[in-house]
Amino acid sequence: MTSRLLTALTLSASLLASTAALADAGAWSDAPVRIVVTFPPGGTSDLIARILAQYLESEYGQRAVVDNRPGAGGTVAADYVAQQAPDGTTLILGNNAPFTIAPTQFESLPYDPLTSFTHIAYLGASTPALFVQPSMGITTLDQFIERANAEGITYGSSGVGSITHILGQAVDQALGIETIHVPYQGSAPAIQDFRAGVLESYYDMLAQNRDLITEGETLPIALASPTRSPLFPQIPTFRELGYDVVVENWTGLSGPAGMDPAMVATIHDTIEDIMGMQPVIDQLAQWGISHTVMTSDEFTGFVGTTIDVWRPLIEAANVNGN
Repeated sequence: MTSRLLTALTLSASLLASTAALADAGAWSDAPVRIVVTFPPGGTSDLIARILAQYLESEYGQRAVVDNRPGAGGTVAADYVAQQAPDGTTLILGNNAPFTIAPTQFESLPYDPLTSFTHIAYLGASTPALFVQPSMGITTLDQFIERANAEGITYGSSGVGSITHILGQAVDQALGIETIHVPYQGSAPAIQDFRAGVLESYYDMLAQNRDLITEGETLPIALASPTRSPLFPQIPTFRELGYDVVVENWTGLSGPAGMDPAMVATIHDTIEDIMGMQPVIDQLAQWGISHTVMTSDEFTGFVGTTIDVWRPLIEAANVNGN
């Protein structure tokens, strides 16, 4: 065998080994992927996680399970994920609560919202609204203010430090009223109590309450979005009513810090493929969620930006979780 041929074979073997290493680095584990959700079953984050798990298995053969770990404004779930091995088997369906709100709400966290995680893919955002009991006879924000000042009003949120808690406090401050906050572990139990007549009002995602609105079991009177929703165009925004309250709930998929870039690319591209499937687009639209494509780097930058943008809102609402 000539030295030239030997050299060529050696280079070819090295190239094949390198290619195999890259393939292994980008391959997802044979073990089930655990998608950790910061709230109990039934909320928007939980529904999105289950859609992802369904399509990961049906379209890609990647087993996935949803793991609900509510508590402490999403920090219980985030802390758990931050401590897991960065092998792609444990991810978090993240949102405002543990990544945008908690850094300002809490004086100290067991994790850093940026350096403790690998932020992989942005999923989308949804719009929250203020809902009231139809039996109260309140149909406008002015009537809500009048009732709050005269008799007081209770409102439910999906937990202390959650987006709906922040929104409730921000609305109180903007409207110059003081309502009574009743925190729950997720929006589903808050809505259950509302339907039972325990609560007079609550804050939650508009689309998630679509059936209740249509059936007349709840009445949304204002949206915390820049513009009206195409789902229910008759509902005004706080902004157009003269109160600059704009709060949207974003969701994304992240993992522990230190994940291999090739694996991150694999997960990112897989999630983007799923988000681009028409049945998924249609389902998300039903939930009022609009997807925007971001690279992993762009998503990481987005998380950092939201912390700065939300900080004055959280501080103004005087929400302290310590």
